[in-house]
Amino acid sequence: MNFKGDIPAIYGWGSYIPVYRIKLDEIARVWGEEPARVKSGLQVEEISVKGRDEDQVVIAVNAAWTALKRAPEVSPKDIGAVYVGSESKPYAVKPTATIVAAAVGAPVTIRAADYEFACKAGTEALISVMAQVVSGMIRYGLAIGADTSQSWPGDVLEYTAGAGGSAYIIGSKSSTSVAYFESQYSVATDTPDFWRRDEVKYPRHMGRFTGEPAYFKHIMLAANELMSREGLKPSDFDYFVPHQPNGTFPVRVALRLGFKPEQVKPGLISPWVGNFYSGSSLTGLSRVLDKAKPGQRILLVSFGSGAGADAFSLVTQEAIEGKKGLAPTVDDYISRKKYVDYSTYLKFWDKIYGV
Repeated sequence: MNFKGDIPAIYGWGSYIPVYRIKLDEIARVWGEEPARVKSGLQVEEISVKGRDEDQVVIAVNAAWTALKRAPEVSPKDIGAVYVGSESKPYAVKPTATIVAAAVGAPVTIRAADYEFACKAGTEALISVMAQVVSGMIRYGLAIGADTSQSWPGDVLEYTAGAGGSAYIIGSKSSTSVAYFESQYSVATDTPDFWRRDEVKYPRHMGRFTGEPAYFKHIMLAANELMSREGLKPSDFDYFVPHQPNGTFPVRVALRLGFKPEQVKPGLISPWVGNFYSGSSLTGLSRVLDKAKPGQRILLVSFGSGAGADAFSLVTQEAIEGKKGLAPTVDDYISRKKYVDYSTYLKFWDKIYGV
């Protein structure tokens, strides 16, 4: 859809990535794999690791605080909705959104809920906030994608499942918003490439099946549909930010769509911190906003297993220059790190029961 009348826009953006890291060499050593082979296939060097006292709520709250720092004109009391997308929230029945709302000082007269659609739950939360802003139901809303990504010990997912997320303050376009949304399109099919049954701790996946019929098909459908309907082409965009399950897929899908490597690389995070699931594409967008200049166009396309994709076209505004220095950047979080060994990783990630 193309927005008319009130246009949704970003006022503040922020991310949070835990300080701990584990190198893929260490994971490969434990499981008897050849590190060079694993890394060459995934194009990931290391992943972020949640601390012993960190969970998805901690990540969501810190990301929200950071986003608010970049939106000094927005009072938490003016936030009318808080939506959090995740597949690793600590409570099966209790929303993360209410905890975030209380932590940032939002009023009790808000709408709050958690969203789930695998790795695109964060952009589903974003769409809901955008719609309520455009309809006039709320003045500002907070949308978050955050995960402490789950993986079976020894599974290929363990080499990429990281922890982190990003948050966005959304309102109507004005002179103080940093980027406005031109258009948004979504696609969804019943493609069971990845799932986790109730009360099962770790997800299952269909291996190579998660590539062509899932990730590539849905991202390309959503991206091509948006560009076709809006009369845009890859060369009209300065940046392309797709979901990042590893370091290989984002570059490959960019090339297949007609984008150049220099359009996708500024938003890459997975080679250094892994896949944040619901926070993946939103943190890639956050990294792009950290460095974007006014008047640049961004194509954001999330992907969620099950399966679907959300595509967004954004254009940056003049106000972005004055807000960059108000909070830590994604690169600031990437560069601060402490390495742990595999046994510490297991303990921090709660993969050792009773410890």
